[in-house]
Amino acid sequence: MLTYALRRIFMACLLTLFVSFVAYALLFAAGDPAAAVAGAASSAADAERVRVLYGFDDPLIVQYLRWLGGVVQGDLGRSIYFNQPVSDLLLDRFALTAQVGALGLAFAILTAVPLGVAAGRWPNSLIDRAALFLAVVGQAMPSFWFALLLIITFSITFPILPASGSDSWRHFVLPTIVLGYFAMPAIMRLTRSGMIAALETDYIRTARAMGLSERRVLFDYALRNAALPVISLASAQFGFLLAGSVVVESVFALHGAGRLAWESIGRGDLPTVQALVLCFSLFYVLLTLLADMLNAMLDPRMRTK
Repeated sequence: MLTYALRRIFMACLLTLFVSFVAYALLFAAGDPAAAVAGAASSAADAERVRVLYGFDDPLIVQYLRWLGGVVQGDLGRSIYFNQPVSDLLLDRFALTAQVGALGLAFAILTAVPLGVAAGRWPNSLIDRAALFLAVVGQAMPSFWFALLLIITFSITFPILPASGSDSWRHFVLPTIVLGYFAMPAIMRLTRSGMIAALETDYIRTARAMGLSERRVLFDYALRNAALPVISLASAQFGFLLAGSVVVESVFALHGAGRLAWESIGRGDLPTVQALVLCFSLFYVLLTLLADMLNAMLDPRMRTK
């Protein structure tokens, strides 16, 4: 187990390093960063002064290594627009994004797993068709459109829940539903297919022949094996929810990291955008690593891969 963990951690570090360089290079490939920082009304001389001031005239690899050296020391740079350390901005905004993302993932798992188990237990039944219908609608419907529908229904037509802000738990209900419904279809479909495959195996037939209750067969045996790919998918979905919070936070006026990314991109705040891309990527890699560790604990066969 230790060898497997060390190998996975090493691969995660290499992946993080590679993603950070690609993200850094893509930001510069999108256009002249000096012109973006100087502003649309600036002259060529202004852009040149900014280029020298921020070191944009150095080779890309030199700029990247300088930036990476600061990141290793905890210095993510200084925001051009907000005029404060980027690390302070991230600490202030990421807590809200992580909270909304965790609530959305919890909502997705609590709805998708029971639906997937029921659909896998009774395939081609009314429950199965209803679950698949919900999954298809969730995959086809854009998040921003679903968010607007919820606001019109529960904040305007029936003023039950607030449409914006983060002052109380009621402000998180609609964002949680929107994010959770985005992640629910994939988890539900994978749980369903895993349950169907598990229920057709010989050890399930043996368990039933031994007289075990259907509840124990479903949850202690079938679901335990069907849950292995679901754990990996759920960790990936959490990363998607964190990155996809840009749209949801903009619609519901939540001042999290997603909203900060939207503001920074629109204002050409490159240091903040670079730090956000790095943090989102790091979260995704760490979540995938934790999912691999948990799967290895549940299934010893994975430790030999």
